[in-house]
Amino acid sequence: MENKYIDQIGDDHELFNVDTPIVANAFHLSDDEKIEIIEGHFHKIMETLGLDMSDDSLKGTPKRVAKMYVKEMFWGLNPENKPVASHFKNKFKYTEMLVEKDINFYTNCEHHFVPFFGKAHVAYIPNGKVIGLSKLNRIVEYFAKRPQVQERMTMQIATELKRILGTENVAVIINAKHLCVASRGIKDDSSHTTTAEYCGLFLNENTKLELHRLLALS
Repeated sequence: MENKYIDQIGDDHELFNVDTPIVANAFHLSDDEKIEIIEGHFHKIMETLGLDMSDDSLKGTPKRVAKMYVKEMFWGLNPENKPVASHFKNKFKYTEMLVEKDINFYTNCEHHFVPFFGKAHVAYIPNGKVIGLSKLNRIVEYFAKRPQVQERMTMQIATELKRILGTENVAVIINAKHLCVASRGIKDDSSHTTTAEYCGLFLNENTKLELHRLLALS
């Protein structure tokens, strides 16, 4: 996996807030009410840009964008949509790391509201609990479906896994391509960004190296 640069997040998270910044009354409106309000605002944006909103190709765009925001791209903002991740007793007494790699995700940068996308790799060392593999994918998807910062998303996934599994022995690595870098500003179409959160036993260098070996990152 080629990266122009690698950002690894260690124990010092003073510069980051794990929680997505959401106002206290964020969910007092229904989805339909939010769609109606966003539709009006986006219509005004397009109109301000000079587009002819009576054109057949454009007049339905504000509502399409509003529905896409609420129902598709940002449904992970609502905690009611958090996936229920049932866990099971570790009957097999499995004590080695469990790794799910190459979990595809698609999210939007909160700085410019343009996409960044890539793959997440998650790992944990079970104690008394394991969870279904598909639930790992669903947890990644849930935190991706909101305006995001890659560092925060990495930490949020790790924090949620630690909560569900009741263990600190969790690692999350994300490799992503940011269209705010590729399509604007410096317009670098080849770089990727990697973030990592290592917790518990994954802070041990040998454990970390074993994870990287399994992921073919080193």
